[in-house]
Amino acid sequence: MDIEDLAASLGDDPRAQRLLSAHVQRVAKAAEQADGAAVQQGDPAHAATAAAASNGSFVPGTQRIWVKTFGCSHNTSDAEYMMGCLSEQGYKLVGDGEAESADLWLINSCTVKSPSQSAMDTLLRRGKQLGKALVVAGCVPQGDRRASELRGLSLLGVTQIDRVVEAVEETLKGHTVQLLAKKALPRLDLPKVRRNRHVEILPLSTGCLGACTYCKTKHARGQLGSYALEALVARAREAAADPQVREIWLSSEDTGAYGRDIGTSLPQLLRALVEVLPPDGRCMLRVGMTNPPFILEHLQDIAAILCDERVFSYLHVPVQSGSDAVLERMNREYSRAQFERVCDTLLGAVPRMELATDIICGFPGETDADHAATLSLLAKYRFPHTHISQFYPRPGTPAARMKQLPSEVKKQRSREVTAAVEAWGADVYQHLVGCVERCCVVDTAADGMHLVAHNKTYAQVLVPAQAPDGSGSLLGCVVEARILSASRWSVKGEVLRVLYRPPSSYEDVTVQP
Repeated sequence: MDIEDLAASLGDDPRAQRLLSAHVQRVAKAAEQADGAAVQQGDPAHAATAAAASNGSFVPGTQRIWVKTFGCSHNTSDAEYMMGCLSEQGYKLVGDGEAESADLWLINSCTVKSPSQSAMDTLLRRGKQLGKALVVAGCVPQGDRRASELRGLSLLGVTQIDRVVEAVEETLKGHTVQLLAKKALPRLDLPKVRRNRHVEILPLSTGCLGACTYCKTKHARGQLGSYALEALVARAREAAADPQVREIWLSSEDTGAYGRDIGTSLPQLLRALVEVLPPDGRCMLRVGMTNPPFILEHLQDIAAILCDERVFSYLHVPVQSGSDAVLERMNREYSRAQFERVCDTLLGAVPRMELATDIICGFPGETDADHAATLSLLAKYRFPHTHISQFYPRPGTPAARMKQLPSEVKKQRSREVTAAVEAWGADVYQHLVGCVERCCVVDTAADGMHLVAHNKTYAQVLVPAQAPDGSGSLLGCVVEARILSASRWSVKGEVLRVLYRPPSSYEDVTVQP
């Protein structure tokens, strides 16, 4: 419980308030904690802000904020809500190229993998060197508030994102605040600034029902907490009515578990969401990552929904290992045979179904036979997208206390899995060459020349930036494209015609019921 929440819960009882005052230690201002030389060498913009706060001329809502997010789409959604709240209060959000001119850095952290947390640590050290005001949000402070790298910094918990303005204002004044109490989920109708104006990320829940021995996210997000079906449908309806939105991504630590804590289910939600999507298919639904245990009982229903023309025929189902012995040590709560049942059912029932999966190489106790079982599973299904990670022990997890494999063994097995996936990777999209695909254009490609579109199977289709008829940029459009060539990660297409172009303003569009 935060100090503010504790004080509020005590009401007006003078004895209780005296006890609180007697046992609460004042947190020093950041300026008082900082070394004098470091402050003098800090960023002039933040020095000016701190000086303004100290002389009483500080005006909230006039400062520049840089937001950096690590991790999953759920984290991205949290950052979008925080940016929306800050923008509504007048704060100027700056891009990566202007980070050093910002008065405050808001770092939204991820605790899934060691590299993500290491990157955050590096960024925090840089921010301190520049004298930036720093607020750290997300899973790292929620799961490990006593981490040395967080000492003396303002912290914001995963359910406290609706208090970001409060945290930012106090930090800019030179105070250190910690808002980490678990509370009701933030509202879905908070202001929002999308990272990608063509993609709405819709968080279904927070937390999960699993207890994987390697996972630290559970420490931060906790047990499953689902949003009400009606609130999710209302948010999706609003997003689908935005003429710029081409895709709605459903995000969760485990999409398949949605609703088990509130008496509903994922199929019920998906059916309700599809009903609010435009019938012409200009806004597509992407179902988020789901672990095998909680989708098994809904396979036929999920398959039927994935066949709908307004839903991508794509699903991310992490397996992590092809060995039952390793899955048991991971406490994944399913067997290889059950995972294969998920794959076989969806691939058989959904035309051109595309599956993605995750593999962890070198989990404690993994034998050569266990590793071979993983390779055989991958060879059987040849997933177009396989996310491969070496095992990194996360502090505080049961797997971190297990006997670890040598680093070189983990690296070698990771190389072997990567080589196997690459061996068939060049062929995974060959079947699309010559096909005419309906695609939503949502982003700029890494080469800076093409735009990224997605077809029904969520394959990445690279198309020219401009329409062939000279009508302008294709970003945000729905197009018909003929696939000309295929590579490992994408296909290239020529645009035959534009099926839908978003208007320049909301007033120019009529949304079909």
